Amino acid sequence: MKGTDMRDHYDFSESVKNPYAKKLKKQVTIRLDEDTVAYFKDLAEEKGLPYQSLINLYLRDCAQSHKDLKIEWQ
Repeated sequence: MKGTDMRDHYDFSESVKNPYAKKLKKQVTIRLDEDTVAYFKDLAEEKGLPYQSLINLYLRDCAQSHKDLKIEWQ
């Protein structure tokens, strides 16, 4: 098989685009307080899912409901 091309073994002529491509995740770097991360890790353990997924679900819910944060500086 050495020296053969992958196209000799697979036919991609009828392939289709990934229907979930729009739902792919984007990796970002974000700085969070240690106690915030600990809160979501504990909650995620209770719910049985990864904490990053839980944070994503929470942020998605905030975005979909157009939740507004009231900030007051002291």
